[in-house]
Amino acid sequence: MTTSAAVPAGSEGAITGKGTVTDRLVEANGRYAAAFTDPGMDAHPVLHVAVVACMDARLDLHAALGLELGDCHTIRNAGGVVTDDVIRSLTISQRALGTRSIVLIHHTGCGLESLTEEFRHELEMEVGQRPAWAVESFRDVDQDVRQSMQRVRTSPFLVHTDDVRGFVFDVRSGLLREVDPA
Repeated sequence: MTTSAAVPAGSEGAITGKGTVTDRLVEANGRYAAAFTDPGMDAHPVLHVAVVACMDARLDLHAALGLELGDCHTIRNAGGVVTDDVIRSLTISQRALGTRSIVLIHHTGCGLESLTEEFRHELEMEVGQRPAWAVESFRDVDQDVRQSMQRVRTSPFLVHTDDVRGFVFDVRSGLLREVDPA
């Protein structure tokens, strides 16, 4: 499997390898923009769905879910957990931009399964300030999906909570497994 981190031999022209990773991204954007055509859409997702998922680089959500540009709002963070900021984004997505459904996606082999809240203490000791945010680590991915579904369903800010479903994405097979909310 080839990733952008492992550029195949003979493709040096695609990304020069000079400069920083950010330089490479900006260069790639120049090529993208040269062929870009305004799709003529607005910020309202066509499928009226918001997807909350982990930021893990192994998850290609659009490909895995058969989505196209403009189909959904995608909200990603470490673990895909429903935090106050996720509720903020979902509230804007629903109330200002018309989404009605919410799909939550965690995954197998998540890095948050190996962290603890001790991580915050270690940061405090290193930098002299305790982070205001929780790590939101977990041991049981299914239980964390259930907790995230419950946070969405009980938020007073969200008006559409009847179509909230949670899944675990298997990073080895690419399959989603639905989590029973009970």
